[in-house]
Amino acid sequence: AGAAMVARALWALLAALRAGWCLLPQSGYLHPDEFFQAPEVMAGDILNLQVYYPWEFLSSSPCRTVVFPLMTSGVMYWLIKSLQQLDICSSCINSYTLLVSPRLLFTIFSFILDYSVYRLAPFWEADPWKALVLLAGSYVTLVFYTRTFTNTLEGLLFALLMVLVSSRKSSGSSAEPTSSSLIGVITTAGFFNRPTFLAFALMPLLYWASLIVDSQKSIKTLINHFLRFILCACFTAFVFVTADTFYFTSVSLDNLYSTNKSNLIEAIVQLHDKMVVTPFNFLSYNLNPHNLALHGSHPRVTHFTVNGVMLFGMLHILAIGAGFKMLKKYIRHLMLVRWCYRGPPGLLVHPEGSPTLLLFYFVPLAFLSLFSHQEPRFLIPLILPLVLFSASPNRAVKWKLLIVLFNLLGALLFGCLHQGGLIPCLFHLEQLIHSPASSSHLRHYTLLFAHTYMPPRSLLNIKKTDVHVEVIDMAGAGEEALCQTAEQQASNFTCSDCHIFIIIPGTVRDTITKCGVPFKNETLIFPHLSMEDPPQIPVLSSGNWRSQLGLYILEL
Repeated sequence: AGAAMVARALWALLAALRAGWCLLPQSGYLHPDEFFQAPEVMAGDILNLQVYYPWEFLSSSPCRTVVFPLMTSGVMYWLIKSLQQLDICSSCINSYTLLVSPRLLFTIFSFILDYSVYRLAPFWEADPWKALVLLAGSYVTLVFYTRTFTNTLEGLLFALLMVLVSSRKSSGSSAEPTSSSLIGVITTAGFFNRPTFLAFALMPLLYWASLIVDSQKSIKTLINHFLRFILCACFTAFVFVTADTFYFTSVSLDNLYSTNKSNLIEAIVQLHDKMVVTPFNFLSYNLNPHNLALHGSHPRVTHFTVNGVMLFGMLHILAIGAGFKMLKKYIRHLMLVRWCYRGPPGLLVHPEGSPTLLLFYFVPLAFLSLFSHQEPRFLIPLILPLVLFSASPNRAVKWKLLIVLFNLLGALLFGCLHQGGLIPCLFHLEQLIHSPASSSHLRHYTLLFAHTYMPPRSLLNIKKTDVHVEVIDMAGAGEEALCQTAEQQASNFTCSDCHIFIIIPGTVRDTITKCGVPFKNETLIFPHLSMEDPPQIPVLSSGNWRSQLGLYILEL
């Protein structure tokens, strides 16, 4: 009882940390997709801000559904826009609210994971509070699940699917599945969010199907379950396709309503011809090895050997060890049955025990490993079966100190350090651009970003109608291209009050110094760690370490 009380208090503390750190906010920048798969697009559509639309959201190549961005970032931006229009909040739209409001919604949604763990733990014979502490204490939950990734939504939908397929009667036996309709909706919604959701859904769906087959005596009831699943899946797909088609094509509801009866059929035919099915476009693009190579190719074992360890540390390693032990035991049992009894092998273990959870973990991991482009965030939905497996009563959580230190290091690295100067830099520039001095008379700003992640322009809070701010993203340009651009900007003052800023990590600051362009002001934002241009260890040990772990804003 005492241990359970300590676990409850620890979970509450970690849950408060999750919410508080979101509001602080977290400065770490994990990957451009956390901005460019939802918030950046919705800021342009709803708030009419200057943004960069990624290619997946262009009408010429629609590969991402607009439904989830509208339901998450879109709703939050509409809310702060409404508050400002109603004069409830005079300056609701600023860099802080643009960053934090979508993240706050995702942080609230992240507690779906906690609810799922609490519901699932008794079914999978795990200690619920031990599992909740493992979940809430993981830096994956603290950092990744509070960010606006489609992978985050994928993990939440996977958790809901596991809850729906895992049901138990009060007597302890498996209950008859009654959630066929909801399972169909969630499976289809997950597929439209990310087609890779099918890899995560495979084992829960097979488990659900086996429960139906085992519990049904009537073929009519059996067919009824699958029919409800298919009908609800089709209806959900119809909703997504319709929403995406209206978003990505020029055909609008207003056009349909304004057409007379004679042209209505023609308008509907036109809409059908322009039908957009984003998952098929996504698959078509990603099944092409050449396209995947543009985003980076990795060995097929990267998820198993690198990404799993990077995300989950010892829990991943212990799961691999347990998997090999159980596989060895099952093969031995299989051989024993065949040699001694000449009968069907059967399963050595109870279907609701740890081996099934390991399949929920390793089967999606194996399917995702078939693709050459492998990023750690692709695996974050797997935290749910992993913590349930690790919290089973007969499996003591060893290496506690190592697990704590690993998650502290991960939270510090990805929540604070990784590209950690870019978001504060955009906050600083937004205040500068909208300062009273800039408002009193027009100033022109040129912002040149080099050797940083792609800057989300929405955080500058610039209306599309404003033309006095120009953003130039040089990405990882070489010294020659960078110097050429800097010299062009320095010699191209087209107005009496032009301000040109170069934003560059401290590790490559010498590159811009060699260009010979003069600076009149510089601001150092600390900390900022660029893994593409990492600091040299000898330099870090010198007195210049703050510069190496900083991001410079240099004014020409």
